[in-house]
Amino acid sequence: MYQVAVLEAVVQWNIETILLWLLLGGIAGWLASIVMRRDGSMGIGMNIVVGIIGAVIGGVVMNLLGAPGATGINWRSLLVAFVGAVVLLAIINLFKRGSVR
Repeated sequence: MYQVAVLEAVVQWNIETILLWLLLGGIAGWLASIVMRRDGSMGIGMNIVVGIIGAVIGGVVMNLLGAPGATGINWRSLLVAFVGAVVLLAIINLFKRGSVR
């Protein structure tokens, strides 16, 4: 029974899903970089990385608050990834610049 569940989870991760997650991460990272005034120093690759890491951070924060985190490719997940990306960039700014923004 366990093997079937794992196989179904693997089958759902096709190339379209991966590309959509990269797109969602890129949008979240790009929006966060604009808000945090780092847009000029980040390229598309870093925006994607920041957005994906932001989705993980946002998901952890949302779970700690008792709410679901990134639930799929939808507006809620974009918002969670955006908030997490802003938190990530604020932490990076704090160490690099000495201020959050």
